[in-house]
Amino acid sequence: MTQNDNPADPFKKALGEATKAMANTPDMTVSYTVDPSGVTNDSMRLPQVTRRLSKAEVLHARGTADAMALRLRFHNEATHARYAPQGDTARGLYESLETARCEAVGSRAMPGTSGNINAVLEQAAVKSGYDQANSLEQVPMQAALGYYIRQLATGRDLPPAMENAVDLWRETLDARIGDNLAQLNDTLTDQAEFSRFARQLIADLGYSDELGDDPDLDDEDQEEAEEEQEDQEQPDQEDGDEESGEDDEEQAQDDQQTSMEQQMAQMSSADMDDLDEGEEMETPDGEPPLDPPPAPRSEADPNYTAFTTKFDEEIKAEDLAEPAELERLRTYLDQQLEPLKGAVSRLANKLQRRLQAQQNRSWSFDQEEGILDAGRLARVVANPTTPLSFKVEQDTEFKDTIVTLLIDNSGSMRGRPISIAAICADVLARTLERCQVKCEILGFTTRAWKGGQSREQWLQEGRPANPGRLNDLRHIIYKGADAPWRRSRPNLGLMMKEGLLKENIDGEALEWAHNRMCRRQEQRRILMVISDGAPVDDSTLSVNSASFLEKHLRDVIAMVEKRKQVELIAIGIGHDVTRYYDRAVTITDAEQLAGVITEQLAALFDNDPRAAKKMLQRNKFKQAG
Repeated sequence: MTQNDNPADPFKKALGEATKAMANTPDMTVSYTVDPSGVTNDSMRLPQVTRRLSKAEVLHARGTADAMALRLRFHNEATHARYAPQGDTARGLYESLETARCEAVGSRAMPGTSGNINAVLEQAAVKSGYDQANSLEQVPMQAALGYYIRQLATGRDLPPAMENAVDLWRETLDARIGDNLAQLNDTLTDQAEFSRFARQLIADLGYSDELGDDPDLDDEDQEEAEEEQEDQEQPDQEDGDEESGEDDEEQAQDDQQTSMEQQMAQMSSADMDDLDEGEEMETPDGEPPLDPPPAPRSEADPNYTAFTTKFDEEIKAEDLAEPAELERLRTYLDQQLEPLKGAVSRLANKLQRRLQAQQNRSWSFDQEEGILDAGRLARVVANPTTPLSFKVEQDTEFKDTIVTLLIDNSGSMRGRPISIAAICADVLARTLERCQVKCEILGFTTRAWKGGQSREQWLQEGRPANPGRLNDLRHIIYKGADAPWRRSRPNLGLMMKEGLLKENIDGEALEWAHNRMCRRQEQRRILMVISDGAPVDDSTLSVNSASFLEKHLRDVIAMVEKRKQVELIAIGIGHDVTRYYDRAVTITDAEQLAGVITEQLAALFDNDPRAAKKMLQRNKFKQAG
């Protein structure tokens, strides 16, 4: 090994190959980064592994990789979305159960993954204080339920912190759902059956009002009619069909077993030794299910299509320009900010005061014990028989919050509008960070005018009819929610880059931002969209219906507002966006943007839930006047 060789490289290579084989995604790119782990399109981000190759780093990387690979292999997003509850608490329980299912199925097939995943979960449990918890209030139900299901499905002991969390909830869970847990093993390898089972558990736990409509009810009549028709047409072939079906099922299971064995065999023995010395990959007693069909392009509208997605990109701002260019563009943006510096500072201070006011403590007065209330001593002086008055300090409820700003980076925003939008994003991020509120800044455009590589491929394939979206998406991450502002500050200068702003496909961008927020752990999620009108892409609209993109945008907005996981607000610059969004404000001058964002966000944090609505009505009245 030369001096410049990284001793961690063999481990990274082995882990990457094992992860791709386990997930059955040979074309996936695996990278190691300090950014939050996750999967985007055909790339996976794993925790960074340094040259030290410490045991903690290795365990964390392996456990994270195994968990994400098993999710990719055994999870079908369309099925998951079909049975997902509408309420936040029920949906949290549903997500926890599905994660436990995927990891349990994988642990049965590959027992080594169980220890890796448990190591990561135990680290998180200790960090959350579950090892020291002694009451139900200290451990969320969804965490304990996920641990419990994982333990029952795998038959393996849990690490101490996780075991303590389950012990606190075990009696309550057994009393409410114990009778149904016998069905667990029968449903584990069938995601649709398990989803129904999960909904029953959630109802037994007392959250039936958050489940929403039963997705199977709409299909029952149709299925019964089809079964009756089949019985009438082939009454004499029933026995033969059953035998044929059993043979087909056995053949499919054999094929699946062979496929998994071949994938594992492709990994070299040296790689496997690097991955886990002395540990052998075992074949399962129960066979894993066949790979699920691909999820639809859009959860909001399964009929929405894209001709191809292989040219789309989700990219960080720093990867679109060199550091020197970003600094130069940021300097230019600061020059644009200079004339507005005084007004912007006042708005930032106003927003900060409103947010901190919600986080401040409150007092309960006229208590029998606590801190002596000096303000009421005058009553005692005037009448010595009056008892002393005390006050007690109380915490005001302030939910853990994340705010995402989704900015239209289309060509029509060029000039003053995009400068003001970048300045507002700057102010918002700095102010929210001071108030310890997470903030994410995203942008959306296309990689090319009039179709790019997607259109070229469409032309080469003979111009098939109704191709769907026909351009290359570019979704930009200017600031991640967990990234500190000082590191992301230069990125906003990218909006000033010549040639960046092209076309806008709002529906997919909004769904992308919404899905990113739903993966976050914060209790409250606020999404603010800044746009200057309807979605426009000449290439797409020239070969599809005129309402193709607009309909999808409306469908996505309806989905977001129906699920109620994210609070959605839109701000239109020069164009009326109230025809799309229920909560929207239209401004005629880009310089009004900073004030409108501040007022809207401040109203959302008001204790009165009607405050935001009143603010919207007030702004509309001003515009009408």
